[in-house]
Formats: sequence, C-alpha cells, structure tokens
Amino acid sequence: MSILNVENVSHDFGGRTILENASFRLLNGEHIGLVGANGEGKSTFLNIITGKLAPDSGKIEWCKRITTGYLDQHTVLKPGQTIYEVLQDAFKYYYDLEQEMLSMYEQMADCDDKTMNKLMDEVGEIQEILDHGGFYTIDVKIKEVAGGLGLNDIGLDKPVDALSGGQRSKVLLTKLLLENPMILILDEPTNYLDENHISWLISFLQNYENAFILVSHDVSFLNKVINVIYHLEDGILTRYKGDYDYYLQQVELKKRQQVADYQKQQKEIADLEDFIARNKARVATRNMASSRQKKLDKMNLISKPKEKVKPVFSFLEARTPGKVLFECKDLVIGYDTPLTKPMNLVFERNKKVAIKGVNGLGKTTLLKTLIGMQKAYSGKVEKDPFVEIGFFEQEEAASSKKALDYLWEEFPNRNNGEIRAMLAKCGLTTDHIESLMKVLSGGENAKVRLCKIMNREANVLVLDEPTNHLDVDAKESLQNALKNYKGSVILVSHEPDFYLPIVDEVINLEDCSTKII
Repeated sequence: MSILNVENVSHDFGGRTILENASFRLLNGEHIGLVGANGEGKSTFLNIITGKLAPDSGKIEWCKRITTGYLDQHTVLKPGQTIYEVLQDAFKYYYDLEQEMLSMYEQMADCDDKTMNKLMDEVGEIQEILDHGGFYTIDVKIKEVAGGLGLNDIGLDKPVDALSGGQRSKVLLTKLLLENPMILILDEPTNYLDENHISWLISFLQNYENAFILVSHDVSFLNKVINVIYHLEDGILTRYKGDYDYYLQQVELKKRQQVADYQKQQKEIADLEDFIARNKARVATRNMASSRQKKLDKMNLISKPKEKVKPVFSFLEARTPGKVLFECKDLVIGYDTPLTKPMNLVFERNKKVAIKGVNGLGKTTLLKTLIGMQKAYSGKVEKDPFVEIGFFEQEEAASSKKALDYLWEEFPNRNNGEIRAMLAKCGLTTDHIESLMKVLSGGENAKVRLCKIMNREANVLVLDEPTNHLDVDAKESLQNALKNYKGSVILVSHEPDFYLPIVDEVINLEDCSTKII
C-alpha cells in the first residue's frame, strides 16, 4: 500500500532547479535511503513532503491518519527543560489522557447516576488506551532508548540549555524514536553519534516495522538498514531497489549504457551529415539527402553523460617541527568537573592518531586543550614552538557572509579569481560560492571551512568530526588527502571506515574517563 505519493513536483531555489517533475512513492514497510551529492536538495525534498516548504508545482498526498516524525538538521529544543522532560513530551498524548481521566474522577464525586455511568464508560475507554499504549512503563521505555543513544551517561536531569549541539541532536532523535511514528524521516541521524550508538540505531532501524526515509552519507550504515534507494541529481529522482552497493552497480551500468547509446548516435549523426553534404547538390541524390535531413531533424538527441564535479582536497605542509608535538603530563580535561583521570600522552611528528570513545567523554575538549583553546582542568600540555595547526571544528556558528567573502577575509592578498578557484577545487559551484554561508547545506558549509584549512600551511591537522555532512565523494577525497599528507594528524571521527585506513594509532578515551561506561 502506498503511504505517500509525490507527483510531478518541481521547485526552484535561488535561481537553481532543485526538483523537476519529481515523482516519489513510499510503500508500507519500505526503508528508503535518499542519496545524492551535497547541495542537490535532499533536505529541501524532505521539507516539501513534510509540509515545511511549499513546492512550486506538483501534488503531494499522504495516506489518512498517518503519523510522521521528522528529524532535520535544524530542529531546536525549547530551553528551560531537562532531558527527561523533553523525552516525556514524546508521550504528551497519553499524559493529556491521564489528566482527562483524573478530571473525570473528580466529577464522579458529585454527579447523578446517568452522568456517573457515562463517566465510567469514558474512564474505561481511556484506561484501555493507556494500558495498550504502555503508559505505566513510560519510564522504562525512556531509560531504554535514552541508554541506547547514550543520554543516560549525560544525565537525564541535565538542562537542555547546557547541552552541546551533538547532545541536543541525540535528545531530539531519542524523543522521535520514543514517539514511534508510522513514518520516520531522518536527516543525517549519525552525525553526532559514536560507534556504539550507531550500532544501537542500526539494530533499531533493522527491526523497525514501519516505513522510514533516511538521508545519510554513511555507506556502511545505509547498507545495513535500507532496502530502497532514491537518488537525487540535477532535480531528477530515480528509484533503485536494493541497498547502496546494488544502487552503485545499477548507476554504473546505466552510465555505461548511456555512453554507448550516445556514441552510437553521434556516429549515426556524423554518417547522416556526411551523406547530406556529399549528395544534397546532386540532382540524382537530392531527394535521398533531403530524406536523411528530415531523419536528422526528427532525431531525439541523447545527452552526453555529465561528469560530476568532484572535490579535490589537499593540504599544504609547513616547516618540520620537533619530534614531540604535544606532551601531556598528568593532564586532566574538563570544565567545572574533571572528565578524565590524569593522562600522560605523547603526540609525535608525522604520526596520525584517531581519538575515539562514546559521546560526552571529552574528545572535543581534549582537542581544544591540546591546541590551547581550552584550559586544562589540571596538569599541563607542552607544545613544540614550531607547531603550525590547521583546526577543523565540529560545530561553527553559521556566518552571514557569502562563501566568497568568508574565504577572502582569511586570504585578503588573493584576488577574486584565485579565491573562486580555491573554492571550486573543493567541489563548490558558482551558485555555492556566491551564496551566504548560512543558507548552504551542511556539506557545502564544511567544504568551505576545509578550504580555509587547505590553503594555510600546517604541520599538524586537528580535525573534529570532519566527515559530518560530507557526501561520499567528498569523504573519499578527504581520506586520500589525509593519507598523502606528510604532516601529523589528530582526528576525532565516529566512522571507523574513514579513519582506520589513515591512522597509525587509535586512542580510546574511555580508558581514561572518570565516567562508568
């Protein structure tokens, strides 16, 4: 049964076609992966089908009485609540029913027999709904799902105002899963999850009986949870049955067939044009030439397959530093309270190190403490004086500047053409370059910030979740760039498939944590 039908939807944004006569259908029980390069309009499509954005044309029809849950990249939490209170809101319907039932009990204290019987019937109905919905085990459900996504480690009594961006995303995802909607719509849900919590989410989605639509650039994750792929490119949605690997095979076959058809047609066109040129002036063959001209005029031309613009990342190397870049002596990281036991760590020249561990242990805090952005809770970090750092932050406030101006401010001695060339190398088009940073997609924004680091000399790259939002091609290019980089790398990432081929060593921060894991 079709739950959602999208027919001939078109939408333009900023002078660029995002969707062109796009059609889409969601069947009951389908687990759909929506894929495409950064900036192709995946999030826009989700906003359209959920009613957050009106399309320019086309029709969107949802099945009646369908409940949906949508986690987008920009959902915010209402301040003034604890994590537990936010999660309780997932069951607001049942809490409202309980209040209605309690109000009925109060009315029973002073009413006639007829009203009493009516109230008893209504109370019975509500009680049945509460029992069937598991109202009296809500606390157990909250702790189970919150534990699976690591919120119990943060503390359910913690105010949401004090949470990091990644922690807020986890709270929103947990609330959404607790609501158990008929349709889940998830936009990059793994960006702020560590490996353990991604595994939990994989298991949850594998066993999810209802349908979901998932946007993700994590190939391993997609392959484990989806059974249908929709590919969005140049405004066109194409459906593929199967996982991501099968989709890639089909795309490659389709591309090869298109190339073969294009080449065959080009040869046919060349033969026709040659015949016409040789015979149109001769009386005896003029009619034959005219016939071939008509055939040529009526021919439906096959487009030459376009080569996608792929980003090419590379990093400039600064002068060689000393052998020991950072030496941590009895280092304890934290803010108001310590996050770790005393650590004695040494980061050496030309070594590439990944730092892993569940969320909330202080991976980002460790990076910032190493480079001097954050004071140590106790102990100290000794840094080589010739260290030149290229730092990529996981979260950065959205700029109101154009991408062009954002980068130009960093490199004022470069001319307009040079700045544009730097951004184009990172896979950004003219439209992206001239757009405000705050309206770019997460992946496009990350490419601009990586471009800034690429064009400054550094002998140590310190990268905090650099693959968040990046599409598959961009991640592959970044991985190759880090492999080829001759300097040192200190990297935090939740994707083992990304960092394991790069690094020489993995530090598990769980071994140093003061928390019980």
